[in-house]
This record gives sequence, structure tokens and C-alpha cells, in this order.
Amino acid sequence: MCGSWTMPQRCRLAERASLPRVRRGSVLVAGLIILLNLAGLGFIDPGASAQEVVGQYRWRMAMDPTVLTVKQEKAKAAKPGSGFKECANGCPVMIVIPAGKFIMGSPESESDRDASEGPQHEVTIAKPFAVSKFEVTFEAWDACVAAAACPRLADRWGRGEMPVIDVSWGDAKQYVAWLSQLTGKEYRLLTEAEWEYAARAGARTRYSWGDDLGTGNADCDRCGSPWDLKQTAPVGSFKPNAWGLYDMHGNVWEWVEDSWHETYDGAPTDGSAWLAGGDPSFRIVRGGSWRNDSELVRAAVRVRRHINVRFDTLGFRVARTLRR
Repeated sequence: MCGSWTMPQRCRLAERASLPRVRRGSVLVAGLIILLNLAGLGFIDPGASAQEVVGQYRWRMAMDPTVLTVKQEKAKAAKPGSGFKECANGCPVMIVIPAGKFIMGSPESESDRDASEGPQHEVTIAKPFAVSKFEVTFEAWDACVAAAACPRLADRWGRGEMPVIDVSWGDAKQYVAWLSQLTGKEYRLLTEAEWEYAARAGARTRYSWGDDLGTGNADCDRCGSPWDLKQTAPVGSFKPNAWGLYDMHGNVWEWVEDSWHETYDGAPTDGSAWLAGGDPSFRIVRGGSWRNDSELVRAAVRVRRHINVRFDTLGFRVARTLRR
């Protein structure tokens, strides 16, 4: 089954053609559509010149009380666990993650361990950053679609608060590019190190809640939820981890920025994305999904996927760089 990582050859046959990445022209078109919508709603003077419209749009964004000012951003960065949302439609709720150190990967003694999860190494996250509280939802995605900046994606179990699915790595990059343009802030995919750091939330166990799977902690095969092996769960259906993030285990695999490397030999130790020496056509997904066995939703599990594949097990969450 293509939702599983155990049949890569069959899954590669199902890969679809690449969607073009966001280009400068398409970004401008999306921006103009947003401006026209704002004009239609009365937020911008429809009789203004192009330069005046752009100026009014930037002014509106600057005056939007939901977009953090430099002072507010610095205050948020100083308060791990605090949350914010920078626009009414399309922007996810973000949670501030503290700076710190952690041991990335799994020990050789961990049950179900794969060689790609080692060697273990210490990673230093020097600055706080923000991570979306939930996986990106259809509601957030559809705001990007309405702005003509993202492709419309079909759902299987409803939209709204369901995690967006069938997302390629390129699709995810389009969304964060649109979000960055909309807010004027640096939204992006998490690096692989940031993802594991955020998922563990200070824990060194198989899962963020401990070494035992337990019951009803995630959506996966034999996880004991009503959605196991049936479908995705609405975001926020389970308890958050210690840092207030939901669904870091199970539900949908989450794309990260890094290129695939077979092991952590030579991996950076500063939390940055590892791109050099890897195949840029293959990126990494983390966290496991509703289709996968419980051993694949462990915090250390990492799987490669071609940037063009779209499955009903693939989604993502976003990060935001913070000023201090």
C-alpha cells in the first residue's frame, strides 16, 4: 500500500508529475487576486493606482493587529509555550518552542530501530522558533487555494479541521511561500532536527509520552483510536505533547526541509536543514500516519519520499523563524 513505507517500488510507480513551484510571476498574480478581493470587500480603494493599491495592502497588513510587530515578536520568543496566529484565514496557530539541546536519533537498544535512525548525536537549537500547533488543515490550505497560490486538493473524509492530505513536498513549499508573502514573516518547513526536537518535547523515549504505546494517544494501526486504519482524525483529537503540539505521532506523515541521507553520519549539529550531499529529489517525512503500525510513529522514525508523490497519508506542519 502506497501509504506505507514498506513498498517503495510500487509507490514510485504512483508518483505524479511535478507541479511547478511558485515562481515570481505566479506570486504576483496571487497577490493581485488578494488585492482585488480586498478591494471588493472595501478594504482597499478600487479606484487607486497599482502602486497605491500595493501601498494600501502593505499598510493594511502592517496595521493588522494579528501580525506580530517586532516588539511583540521578541516578547513571544522570550515566552516558550505562548501562541499566536497572524491572520484570520489561512494562518495556523503557532506555538513558541524554546531553545535547547537534545539527543537526535534512537539508541541501538531501541525496539524496532532502523539503521537510518543513527548514529545518535547531540543537536543544539540555539534560538527559539515557532511550530504550528496542529498539522496544516484543509481550512488553512483552502485559503491559499482561494488566493490562487496553491492547487486545490481533493479530500476523502471532509475538509475544515481535517489535516490536508495528498500534499507533495512542492505543494507544501508553495503554501509556506504564500504564507510568508501574506504576513511578511518567515514561514517555512521545519528542519528534520527541529521536527524531532519539537516532537520529543524533552523526552528521550520511543514516543513523547513514554516507551509504551498505550491506548488512544495517536491515530495509527493498533493505536486504540476510533480512526485506526480507517482515516485521518480531526486535528487536536488527542492530548498534546509537553510543549503543546498535537499529532506529532500518527495521523499524517509530515514533510520536512531536509534532503534524504541514509544515516546521520556527517549530519549538522546546529538544527539546520541537511541538504549537502543528499538527493534533492527525495525529502524526509516524519511522524507516521493513520495507516502505519505503531513502530513507525516513534519519535525517531524517518522515511524518504520523492518530492512529487501525493498520498492520503502525507501532510505537513509549518515553522516560523522568530526575532529575539
